[in-house]
This record gives sequence, structure tokens and C-alpha cells, in this order.
Amino acid sequence: MMKRKSISASKASVVFFLCQMISALDVPLDLSQPPTITQQSPKDYIVDPRENIVIQCEAKGKPPPSFSWTRNGTHFDIDKDAQVTMKPNSGTLVVNIMNGVKAEAYEGVYQCTARNERGAAISNNIVIRPSRSPLWTKEKLEPNHVREGDSLVLHCRPPVGLPPPIIFWMDNAFQRLPQSERVSQGLNGDLYFSNVQPEDTREDYICYARFNHTQTIQQKQPISVKVFSMDSLNDTIAANLSDTDIYGAKPVTERPPVLLTPTGSTSNKVELRGNVLLLECIAAGLPTPVIRWIKEGGELPANRTFFENFKKTLKIIDVSEADSGNYKCIARNILGSIHHVISVTVKAAPYWITAPRNLVLSPGEDGTLICRANGNPKPSISWLTNGVPIAIAPEDPSRKVDGDTIIFSAVQERSSAVYQCNASNEYGYLLANAFVNVLAEPPRILTPANKLYQVIADSPALIDCAYFGSPKPEIEWFKGVKGSILRGSEYVFHDNGTLEIPVAQKDSTGTYTCVARNKLGKTQNEVQLEVKDPTMIIKQPEYKVIQRSAQASFECVIKHDPTLIPTVRWLKDNDELPDDERFLVGKDNLTIMNVTDKDDGTYTCIVNTTLDSVSASAVLTVVARPNPPLDLELTGQLERSIELSWVPGEENNSPITNFVIEYEDGLHEPGVWHYQTEVPGSQTTVQLKLSPYVNYSFRVIAVNEIGRSQPSEPSEQYLTKSANPDENPSNVQGIGSEPDNLVITWESLKGFQSNGPGLQYKVSWRQKDVDDEWTSVVVANVSKYIVSGTPTFVPYEIKVQALNDLGYAPEPSEVIGHSGEDLPMVAPGNVQVHVINSTLAKVHWDPVPLKSVRGHLQGYKIYYWKIQSLSRRIKRHVEKKILTFRGNKTFGMLPGLEPYSSYKLNVRVVNGKGEGPASPDKVFKTPEGVPSSPSFLKITNPTLDSLTLEWGSPTHPNGVLTSYILKFQPINNTHELGPLVEIRIPANESSLILKNLNYSTRYKFYFNAQTSVGSGSQITEEAVTIMDEAMASRQVDIATQGWFIGLMCAVALLILILLIVCFIRRNKGGKYPVKEKEDAHADPEIQPMKEDDGTFGEYSDAEDHKPLKKGSRTPSDRTVKKEDSDDSLVDYGEGVNGQFNEDGSFIGQYSGKKEKEPAEGNESSEAPSPVNAMNSFV
Repeated sequence: MMKRKSISASKASVVFFLCQMISALDVPLDLSQPPTITQQSPKDYIVDPRENIVIQCEAKGKPPPSFSWTRNGTHFDIDKDAQVTMKPNSGTLVVNIMNGVKAEAYEGVYQCTARNERGAAISNNIVIRPSRSPLWTKEKLEPNHVREGDSLVLHCRPPVGLPPPIIFWMDNAFQRLPQSERVSQGLNGDLYFSNVQPEDTREDYICYARFNHTQTIQQKQPISVKVFSMDSLNDTIAANLSDTDIYGAKPVTERPPVLLTPTGSTSNKVELRGNVLLLECIAAGLPTPVIRWIKEGGELPANRTFFENFKKTLKIIDVSEADSGNYKCIARNILGSIHHVISVTVKAAPYWITAPRNLVLSPGEDGTLICRANGNPKPSISWLTNGVPIAIAPEDPSRKVDGDTIIFSAVQERSSAVYQCNASNEYGYLLANAFVNVLAEPPRILTPANKLYQVIADSPALIDCAYFGSPKPEIEWFKGVKGSILRGSEYVFHDNGTLEIPVAQKDSTGTYTCVARNKLGKTQNEVQLEVKDPTMIIKQPEYKVIQRSAQASFECVIKHDPTLIPTVRWLKDNDELPDDERFLVGKDNLTIMNVTDKDDGTYTCIVNTTLDSVSASAVLTVVARPNPPLDLELTGQLERSIELSWVPGEENNSPITNFVIEYEDGLHEPGVWHYQTEVPGSQTTVQLKLSPYVNYSFRVIAVNEIGRSQPSEPSEQYLTKSANPDENPSNVQGIGSEPDNLVITWESLKGFQSNGPGLQYKVSWRQKDVDDEWTSVVVANVSKYIVSGTPTFVPYEIKVQALNDLGYAPEPSEVIGHSGEDLPMVAPGNVQVHVINSTLAKVHWDPVPLKSVRGHLQGYKIYYWKIQSLSRRIKRHVEKKILTFRGNKTFGMLPGLEPYSSYKLNVRVVNGKGEGPASPDKVFKTPEGVPSSPSFLKITNPTLDSLTLEWGSPTHPNGVLTSYILKFQPINNTHELGPLVEIRIPANESSLILKNLNYSTRYKFYFNAQTSVGSGSQITEEAVTIMDEAMASRQVDIATQGWFIGLMCAVALLILILLIVCFIRRNKGGKYPVKEKEDAHADPEIQPMKEDDGTFGEYSDAEDHKPLKKGSRTPSDRTVKKEDSDDSLVDYGEGVNGQFNEDGSFIGQYSGKKEKEPAEGNESSEAPSPVNAMNSFV
């Protein structure tokens, strides 16, 4: 809820402009002008008789006016009265009454006249009356003896004062007497009792009259009231009559309403327009009547109607003629009603329609003075000139009187005068002065030069050009130094010279020139306009619901014109923030620490600049857990039910959602509270079910969204009578703990479930499906009974019945239990193993007969273990593994077996007691599988045309190795691959020398083992042959030349710059050139050698699944450990499976991202040199 207020630029400017319009023709004080009354005392002037009397009369004019007074219609010679002085350069009179002079001596009607050579202005008739606060007349007040229920009026009758006093009733202790619908004070000050009650008896009903003007309070003698009740009155009568007399006062009887004021059925009321209308109706009756008001034939005026004094007074403010009519008050109680109609007539003292205004004319001009007023009855209009009725004033040929208008034609300088218009009727008068000033003056601009106006964008801009001249000048506006005259609908030109821009924009800023001209001359003035950006609250405070003791924070982030300095204020409920250190006001927020209930309210952020004001408000609601319920009451007590009622506590701004009712059993579990039930938050009574033989207490807990209240105070206790148990124990079970017993268990009844003293249990059992009688035993309040000597694992029917001293519970339901289990007697038979593949086998068996299980069948367990690996013929430590198959299964799967191995297994049945005997061991073998990768690949002894390869056999051959497969291909410095060569190596070899290789060439090797099933995982390695010695010598010679050294330095510097640029682009997310190539070939593959020209295809690292990480280079001996390369299988161009380190860190990374980064790629164990660089281009 955001409000914008543009104080200077809109509202204030418009008000200022309207004021200018009224006084637009004010004559500058340096020019001749008739007098104008500027200040005078009120028409009805009540003065304090203890202070000097000051009668004000101030006026302006050129030359300065002189002053004179009349008193009661005749000249008041101030010089002859030593007590009266006139202030210098003023017409204000001061009457000194401090020398024992009575203020009453100066009562009367005073009028001031201000006069100069151009005319005379007169003041209103000022009626001077000193205030009066007379004492109460002494009177003998008799005590008021009133019967209970009767009406009573205590009269105040205050002395007549000026102005009338304010009346109120108090007691001897200066405490106001309480008032209500039954007892209230009337408009006349009397105290009305619609019916008296015994508590109205007292001896100090005192009426006070306060005279505000003299700050005095007068007191009436105390009035005594004695109320007789019917009981006391009957006792008094009985004491004074014999037994044979018939006596007895009537009891208090109810009475229909009777009006105490006003009397009769109708009355009249006259009120003046603009005043407050007060209508009153006070009624007697028992019960106390209720008052209602209506307007016959219409509605009571909205927004101006108020009810006071317990609706006994109807108040209508600012009445007008439309409020005339009949107003009916209706007093009603249960016995009937009465009404009174008040006929209201609204009259009106004269009020202005058009008051005459000063007229400035140049010689020869025409003009009019208009004086129009209204009233009820319609006022009469009379004219005066210079304080003299116009009919007897000197003649002026230029004027003509036409009722409420004076017409001037071809005025001359001698036509200057002050005219008075008097509009009067029986309710008052209006007097207005308006001068006619005949002047010949060239234009002058009264607005200061270069005045700066500042407004907010999109609001009106009002640029002032106050002027004077006679004849009245014409006004024109220009923008800029050489701008053209302003015209068009975007501007409004006012009669007082003001230029209005209804919606100022930023481009409205600039210099504006006002030009005023008449036939006597021309003048101009420049002013400046600046249009500022509006102040805005861009992040407003938001509605908050905060728990008590938490922290609340409101934001108020603003945006404003940089040339304006904003001030931010926070208000709470339209008032200043509390003076509390918990309220922390920051630059753009308000924080309230440790919130309390008092912090509830509306918080407003107000941002003010010199030009505008904006505000935004938000409500803070402080919530908390509800207060505990009150006044618990038990009603409707029965044997098995009771009604509980309560009064809710405070909700603390979060509605109560439900009530939780808890009970305490003071007989069985004192101090322990149990959940009973809960009801919705709108419910405050509940019918509760009760159990016998419980000493109940209840408490209620209120719940809202914040949490649970504290429990209420406990209710009174209520003890229910004993009875047979209503229910039997629950959760009855029969489970044997030994093969020859049956353990019967149950959940005992809680204390309140026993329904009476002497709680016991009757336990009964018999073997199922056998024609046996029930065996029963009665046990104490326990929860277990053991039956001995039972057969092993046979079913039993069981029941447990509760009983107490008053009898048995209802017949219990039966449950089936079993006597104790024993270990199974038989192992599963016909165990068969079906090997599915090298790692999975399926086992079948025949189920064990249920009788042989001797218990609850839980499932079967397979024990299996590896005897030896068939490839190595080495026996290993036996580690048995177990798989459990629940239920009556007859097969199971054995996963995770090792290939080419020998296993044993057996199967056992399981019941609740344990495992049965094992089946005979069954031997089975798994077939061969593919081997793991070679344990290592090491490349040594590089020469010009050969490399030596050494490797280790696979850690897990998974069968009989048949051979090794070696594949290799050259790689040049442009990351292109050469032809792929494949060599098959016998399985018993562990090294190989590769010959006829190219010198100074990098090779990539792929190596894996094979069994009869297939190839295993591969590992990779890279190595470089050494360069030719003669070529090296030539390159060394070139490298020692100065030009070559300079060239290499330049190349190195260029490479360094490129690396820095690439590094920066990578951090910003940009692409490298090679990355662009990757994007163009989303699925790179190794390209084989082209058949037509023998060139290499482009090398891609599709097999290198991870880029090289810094610090993850291969060891210096070029060994790739097997355990680092088990998991990464990548497909090369011809379908060869390769194995790599987990992070892809083999010597020489050739990924798309590293294609142009040899420093990062670690292409060789040797550092790159200019010689190698040259060789790569050979």
C-alpha cells in the first residue's frame, strides 16, 4: 500500500496558486490605494473581565490610513477616556481595567473606520460582552425517597453564565458518577434515571458547572437519593401492622417506556445552517428502554450522523437546509414502545455567493462590483460608500447602483473610493469592503528575477508571474533565450499570470520568460524550472507474521533524484516509533528485536524530499501459542459419560485450530496424563465417554499453527462406579520357548480398563484338531502363563478372559498358537547344480517335508565355497559364503562366481529354532572366461629403429592363456595416426624387441591377453625411438647460429602469449580452436590411412576417455600398472579393446582439448627441443 504525495509541486502549488488568484490584483504598497481592513476582532467578542480588553482593527493603504471608532452608533472619543489607548500606527484599542474599572462599563457595539485620501473602510459591528460565572442560588434540597424500579430526575438548574457553562455530575471524592443506558445526563444538565436500583442510594449527587472563559467551577449542594427495595419496605410495613391487618407492598413490576424528555408526542427545533443539530430523547421504563432514531421520509445523512449518550442523543454536524424534516425517536422495551417526533427547521444567516472584490481601473475604463448572498430568509442587500449609505453619499456620475451590483463607466481618478456591501436577515449579517482604485501604471512584475522552481516529473509545474499594472497588462510566456511564444494544449495560462504545465517532463527543464505589457509600457522576467526524478520505494515493506520473541525486519529501499536529499522516517500506527532500543533503524530497513505483543500494528516508511513524499506501509502481526483455556466445568455426570466445558484463552493472533482433552486417573496412575480426545477450535464443550472405576480429572490444551498452549488447570475430580470388565486382553499369542512347552502371553489391561478391583485373567487352551476339552486356569494380574509337557510344534487354540470382583468380561475370541519348535530332522534332497556361465550357477533341491521341519519354515540356506582355481591348480583358504532363500523355495541362483574354478556347496532347511542338517556336498566347476589385462607393460632400450617391450601376465587369467595381441601405430606432431600393425605373441613369452621402426618417432601400443573364450582388457603405452646422430649433429650446428636462436626466442614468446590467451579464454568459457574442431566432428573416430595418397588420417582420442590431469604422468620407466586400468574400456577405430589408467594418464595425451598444447600433453619422456621440432617436419 504505497502512497505518493507531491507536496511542493502539486498540492501545495495548487493551493498557493488559488491564493494568488484571490489576491492577483493586490496593489503594491508603494502605489496610492484606499484602505483595506486586514484584521479585526470577532463580531461577538466575549472578554475576560479580569484582563484588559483588546479590540483589534488593522488596515493597510497608501497613504497609511487613520483610524476612528464608534460606540453604540456614536463617535467614540478615545482622547477623553484615560483608560482607553490606541496602538501606534494601528486602530487597535486597549482598555485598561486594572485600575479598578469594571469591564461591564465598556459593554457595547464598536465599529472601526480606517480612512485616507482615497476612501474609508469600516469593520464589522463588534459586540463586547464580559464573561459571567455567577454563583448558584441557595436552595433547600429535600432528600429523594424513591421506590426501586421507579424513574427519577435530579435537576441541576445551573446559573445563567456567559458563555453557558459545561455541566457534569461528580461525588464528594471528585469522581465522575458512572453513566449507562439506565442513568445518563441530559443536554440541559439534569441527571435522568430510567429506573432506580438499590445501588443508586447515596447522599453525594453533586452537579458542577465549569465556566471555561473564567476558568472557574461552581458547585451545587449535594443531592441525597434513598432507594427502597420491596423487601425492606415490606419489613417496615409488617413491623407497624398487626397480624390481622392485610399488608404488603407490591413487588417491583415491569413498566412500558415513558418519555422523560421531551414531553408530549411532538416538538419543534430550529437550527442554523452550518451548526451542529442535537436532538434528545430520554425514556423511563423497566427494563431500561432502548432508543432508536429515524428520519421520516428519508435517510439520516451518512458521514455526518453520530449517536451519543447511549443513543439518546442524535447529532448531525454541518447541517443544511436539506436536513430539515421530521425526526422520530422510538423508545422500546419488552412491554411496548413510545415515540416522539421532532420537527426540525434549518434556517440560515446570510452567506456569500459572490463577495465584492477590489477593483483596479485605469482612467476611462469600465467595471462592476457584485455583492450576492443567500440565507433563510433571503437577506437584503445595502450599499455604503466610505462608510456612508450610498443614497446619501456624494454623487459620482461614473457609478450606477443596480440592486446587488454597482456599474462603473469611464471612471476618473476622483472615482476612487471604498464600497461596503451589507447582507442581513433576522439571523445575522455580512459586511464586505471592496475598493475602486483608479490608477494609470505601466506593467511591473512582482515575481523575483531568476527564481528557481523545482518540480517532480509527471506532476504539474506552476511558474509564477505575479504582476501589476493599470490598465491590466497582457501576459505572454516564452521558453529559452530566443524561444517562440508558448501556445498549445500542453500549457495552461491563468489570469494571475501563472503558467501551468499540467504534466512536466524532464525536457520541460529550462529558462522561462514572462512578458507583461499594457498601453503604458512593457516589462519581462526570467525564471528557471528544474524537473526532478520522482522518489520511489523500489522495495516496500511486506506483511509479516512473526512469533513472539523472534525478530522482525521491514525493508524500505528507495530510488531518488541524485540532486535531492531524502529523509526516511518510520512510523508505527501513524505515530512515532516507541522509544525502545529493540527498534533498530538502518539505512534501508527497520528491525525489531525480541518482538512482543505490543509491537503489533502498521509500520509505515515515509520518504521525504523537498519536493515530494512517498510512503509504504505493512502490517506486523505478532503470533504466539494460545493461552491455556480457563474455567473448566463438569456437568451432566452419568456412569459412562460426562460433559466438559471451558472458556478459550487468548488466541494471540493465530486462530485456535483444535482443543486436546487429556485425563488423569488419580486412582491407578496419579500424575500421569493420557490423551482422551480432541475437538475443533470452534467448540468449547465436549461429551466424554468414561470407564468404570476411574477417578477422572480433565485438562484442556489449545492448539494453533504456532503450537500447543500450556495445559489448563485440572478440572474437579469425578469417580465412576465399578463394573465388569468391558474388554479382554489384546495381542494374545502362543509361542513355545522349548520343544515341550507353550508360552501364552497377552497385553494386560490398563488400570482404568479393569473397571473394578480384583483384576485377574482366565487362561484357556486346547490342542487344535483334537477332540479335547478346554483346560483353564485363573491367574493374577500378570501377562504370561507357561503350559508344560506339550508335544513339539503342534497347534493350540488359546483364549484369555479378564475378570474382576464384579464378574467376567465378554467371551474372548480364540487365537491359534504353537508349542515349541525343535531343529529340523532332515536335509534337502536331490541337490542339482546347473552352471549357466562362468560367473553364475542355478541350484535345485527337493523340499523337506513339513513334519520333518518341526517348526515354522523360514527358508533354505546354500553354503558354497571355492576349492581352487583350475588355471593355477593352487588350493586356497576356504571361505564359505551363505545365501538365504526365504519361504518354501526349491531353487536359488549363485552369482559372482569366479571363472574357471572348482566349487562345493550344500543346502540346509531353516526354522525358528535354527538350521537342519546339511545335504551332501555337491562339486561343480565354472568354465573359462576372458582374462584381465596384463599386469604391466614396460617399454625400454629405445634405439634408432627398435624398442624393447616387457609385460606381466594377467592377475586373473580366468582360463588357459592362448596368446598375447600387440597392436601399435606411429603418431606425428600434428596428432595424426599412422597405419595400425598387429602382432600375435605366444602365451609363454614375457618380452619382445620391435625392430625396423622409424627413428625419432612416437608410437602408441595396445596390449592384451587371450584365452579360448576371447580377448581380455587392454593396456596402452607410448614410446619414442631416438634420432639419427648425423641429423642431430647438423641440427646442433644450426641451433648454434644467432639467427636461429633469435627465431626460436620469438617463436617461444609467441607460444607463451598464445598460452596466456588460451588460459584466459578457458576461464571465461571460450572455445579453443581444437574445441571448435571437436564441435564440428561430434563423434571423432580414427581415420585409416588413405589408400590413394598414403597420407595419415586425423587422430582422435575417442579411446582416451579422460583428459590428462596435471601431475598424473606415467612413471619414468613407462610402466602402466594393471590395477590402474581395469575399468576403462574404449573402442578404437578397428574395434580393438584397450585398457587405460582410471584417469587416462598414460604417456602422451592426445585429446581434442590438448591437441595444440604439447607442453600439457607430455608427448615424450624427453623435453621437446628445436631438433625434435625440425625432425617432425622431415
